[in-house]
Amino acid sequence: MINIIDFKMGNLRSVEKAFQHLGFEARISGDPSDIAGASHLVLPGDGAFGKSIQNIREMGFEGPIREFIASERPFLGICVGFQLLFERSTEMGEHRGLGIFPGKVIKFPPGGKIPHMGWNQVHWRRDSALSAGIPDNSFFYFVHSYYAEAGDDGDILGSTDYSIEFTSVAFRETAKIFAVQFHPEKSQAAGLSLLKNFAEL
Repeated sequence: MINIIDFKMGNLRSVEKAFQHLGFEARISGDPSDIAGASHLVLPGDGAFGKSIQNIREMGFEGPIREFIASERPFLGICVGFQLLFERSTEMGEHRGLGIFPGKVIKFPPGGKIPHMGWNQVHWRRDSALSAGIPDNSFFYFVHSYYAEAGDDGDILGSTDYSIEFTSVAFRETAKIFAVQFHPEKSQAAGLSLLKNFAEL
């Protein structure tokens, strides 16, 4: 069972439908106790970092998320769920993240159009089960104004250029932790391939 965390930040139905379209059993749940029995865990989300991490903590998700990650079952963060895995964010103040990956989430520098919205390419830095069969520089769909500045180059699976080069995919392969800044569920064939790779881990 793929458990999709509902912490009241974003429309999660498209993520659920994408997995179901691929033939996998998936459910949306706002109950932290459902995490323990899941085979795979997905942390999606749209909106501000501060409110997102506040909801995660107030709804009792932080402990179960950490326990799931420690169990080395497959975990996927999407969009804000990607950003929450870093140590901190400067979006509308300073906010402490989950700290799974070292690094911070900061606003794009002036000069480019913000938010970064639409199709852009992902350059794979290394091989991974998540990216298997997906060509380098494939296009994915992005919507975000802040980006992750990874503290450890070894955590970067994919990067994207948008006035600067930023981390768009982070991972810990051996621990089965993966996270993407883009929306795979909105990224057509490449996105579905990525979700299929994750679900088959």
